[in-house]
Amino acid sequence: MEKDIDYSKLKLTPEKALQMLRSEGLDVSIEQAEEILYFLRIIANIAVLKHLNKTK
Repeated sequence: MEKDIDYSKLKLTPEKALQMLRSEGLDVSIEQAEEILYFLRIIANIAVLKHLNKTK
């Protein structure tokens, strides 16, 4: 899968996610934080699409 995302325009950057994860006691690298964000965006998109399809 292609993961070239421009994080500069997004509210939640990998750096911010890294801070949030570390504040919860999870020791992750910046690369891992980026992977987590990518996965969460996929899940969020699926959830939105499912919701929109239910309301039609």
